[in-house]
Amino acid sequence: MKEFHASVMAVFSRLVCDSMRETPPTVFPETPCREAVRVMRDLGASAVVVISPEKRAIGILTEEDVVRRISFLRTAGTPVADVMSSPIEVIHDDDYLFHGIAVMNRRGLSHLPVLDRDGYLTGMLRLRDTLTGSMTRVMDLIRRLTHEETLEGLKLVKEAQVAVAEALFADHIPAADIQVLLTHINMDIHRRIRSMIHKELAEEGWGEPPVAYAIIVMGSGGRGESFLHSDQDYGFVLTDYPPQRHAMVDTYLAEVARRMTVTLDAVGIPTCRGNVMAVNSLWRKNLSQWCLQVKDWLEKPDLRTLRYADIFFDFRPVAGSEELALSLRLYVSDLGRQNHAFLKEMQRVQEDHGVALGAFGRLIPEEDPPFKGRVNLKYQGLLPLVESVRLLALREGLEHTSTLKRIEVLAAHRFLSRDEQDYLTDAFHNLTTLILHQQIQDFKAGLKVTPYVALDTLSAREKEKLVDSLRAISAFRDRVRAEFTGDVF
Repeated sequence: MKEFHASVMAVFSRLVCDSMRETPPTVFPETPCREAVRVMRDLGASAVVVISPEKRAIGILTEEDVVRRISFLRTAGTPVADVMSSPIEVIHDDDYLFHGIAVMNRRGLSHLPVLDRDGYLTGMLRLRDTLTGSMTRVMDLIRRLTHEETLEGLKLVKEAQVAVAEALFADHIPAADIQVLLTHINMDIHRRIRSMIHKELAEEGWGEPPVAYAIIVMGSGGRGESFLHSDQDYGFVLTDYPPQRHAMVDTYLAEVARRMTVTLDAVGIPTCRGNVMAVNSLWRKNLSQWCLQVKDWLEKPDLRTLRYADIFFDFRPVAGSEELALSLRLYVSDLGRQNHAFLKEMQRVQEDHGVALGAFGRLIPEEDPPFKGRVNLKYQGLLPLVESVRLLALREGLEHTSTLKRIEVLAAHRFLSRDEQDYLTDAFHNLTTLILHQQIQDFKAGLKVTPYVALDTLSAREKEKLVDSLRAISAFRDRVRAEFTGDVF
């Protein structure tokens, strides 16, 4: 079980560059086969990549090719071009590992050359290096989550999330780890839609992107805590550019954003009701503009800017230039650490976000349809926990966005006691398990998928544990409030 758990998390969270081997040996098309075989033998390589004079990968020669093709040649001076496998299947170094495994599995390949985003050879992915003892079960998940890079293909990927989450639950994978996987799937969908849009625009005469930019996701996606059927919360961070280029640059990126919003909605990631998407210019800025905007939010807080900041602060990059997103993260972390007054205002507007407990610690379900008898454990459980942990993390300048990681680091630095760490970590795991399990059951029953959990489906022990979790969150929330306001409860 532990091996399966480790395999799942490694395959679905790692990039190709994390598992590829160093750049393989290369030869030119006119290289005699005898020379190519000598290179493989001398270097102990299982393949050579054939490159053009411009150093682009155009073919591959593997150990299997040597046995099947070269061994039967009458002359070892035959050019490699006559026996190489071409056209060549490749993958990029910043693609997810599970896509590389899927390509090799579908095509019956043992090697997959890896290119950087400029199209140059940077490594080699070998199927044998990616396989583990429990890979057969992982391969079933990969098959469900890899389809062609088309609108219909991405719809199938999104639809497969429920089945994958259910299968992982059945194998006792923790809900928090399933959330990480769901987040990575959604991030991959963003990356592939971006790639599709760039190709479409190039074919339509728009050209290549005029500047480098990063796509960031915010909210639960930015924390790696996605549930099923999460909506869009994304923005663009552009590299700085001369003001005179603004009309041209913004026209292109606005069109990318428009198409991305439409396509995300079409594949099953609905538009954000709060318009937190890059089609809104508020969420589409260059790095300097972002820094100025965040600084303005912190210096002049009001209900609107506090709401924006609450969504924004948990961002993470999903595609494009990670350096831009990292620069923005460093700036935000440093600014938050210096601005206690702003964090106090954030705490103030979150005071009404309490847990679903009434007098004597009783659970408070909804009284009216359609959620009668249910409790919204995302907004009356997880939200107070996430917000309180975030406040402490921002105050201490932590760059982590995951709630569990923030709890771990805060405890390591003695900003949380060991008991608080244990109680809050357990509460997070308990609430996410209940929500995700309910979402799977509702989906299978044809009901709308929400964070509302039906109390009548819980055992007495589950209800008791839920009450304990909410009490721990409520006590922690009161403690954080006291630290930021000086009020004693």
